[in-house]
Amino acid sequence: MPDTTPTNGNQNTPVNIEEEKGFCTVLQDVGTKSLYSKDVKDFCSLVNTASTAWIDYIVEDFEHDVLKTAVTLGFSEVLITNLLADPRSGYEDFGTELGILLPVIRADGFNVTIDKLMILIKQNVLITLHSTEVKRFSRMRRYAANLMQKLPQNMPQNDRITVLLSRIIDENNARNFDYLREIEEQGDRMSQELSDPKTPREVLGPKIHQMKHALIMYLGGLWTTVDVMNSLRYGDADLITDNTKLLNKLNGLHEEVTAHIGLAEHLSEVLASGLEALQSIYNNQLQVLNNRLALMVGYLTIIGTALLVPNTIATVAGNNMFEFTKNDAPWYLSLIVISTVVATVVSWYAVKKLGLLPKSPE
Repeated sequence: MPDTTPTNGNQNTPVNIEEEKGFCTVLQDVGTKSLYSKDVKDFCSLVNTASTAWIDYIVEDFEHDVLKTAVTLGFSEVLITNLLADPRSGYEDFGTELGILLPVIRADGFNVTIDKLMILIKQNVLITLHSTEVKRFSRMRRYAANLMQKLPQNMPQNDRITVLLSRIIDENNARNFDYLREIEEQGDRMSQELSDPKTPREVLGPKIHQMKHALIMYLGGLWTTVDVMNSLRYGDADLITDNTKLLNKLNGLHEEVTAHIGLAEHLSEVLASGLEALQSIYNNQLQVLNNRLALMVGYLTIIGTALLVPNTIATVAGNNMFEFTKNDAPWYLSLIVISTVVATVVSWYAVKKLGLLPKSPE
């Protein structure tokens, strides 16, 4: 059995997958061979001797470096330019070469970003170009040689390419799906804060917006993937197989993405219903507070009115035009007490009669 140990450039030493941004595995008549290198030119000679090849390469700046890299590997500049013209996704079929642009979803908490994955197909080679996340294809890099060995020698070339393409799309989708779980976990943490009535509204508002924005971004990435999958399934590209069994795998990937869209939309509905329930709770709390304030205003009105009448009498009677002696103290005090009681009763009755005195909340 041929040696399939990945090497670094021309050195026969095993390498750490995290240390090299370029990876190539090929299927040859004598077996498989894998190579790690930072220079994409190192893969050209290996691809020329292969019946089937896969190159995974990480570019520093996707918008600027991907064109140079693709042209170095033999693809036309027009194909790459047309793919990059679409800000989100793309599908271009030039007969002898095919280009696909898929979204790469990444999430850190509620911070969701959409990067790009470019898949290029030409004759016997399939190339994936992206700017981030070497770990996205680390597992596939590790088992790429075994995958190549399982491809039958008598299998048509476009069937082999379709098998590789299905695995790559499936791997990319799987990494994208992982972030829905992260958004759900963040949403669960946020629900704990929502359930705490002491949490300030100025804190809750931005977090609710962040979660809604994260779901919108995530759903946008999945819908973009569906558009590309539809173009791939119904584009009838010459480089893609006509084998119904292999095409069913692409249909299965499409259905899987659609199912996750349903999950994300369901999560959005749960969030919306939770926010409605939370708003009802806050409205009830606000109503209770308003009732308490109305009750306090009613009592203050009674107290103020009850004190105003005797205070007015005392002010008038205290004028120098009225001469009081010690003998007038009993009836003066009686007048003050009686006026206070009468003013209190009358003001309470008036407030109660007019409905300005709400019932005390239970």
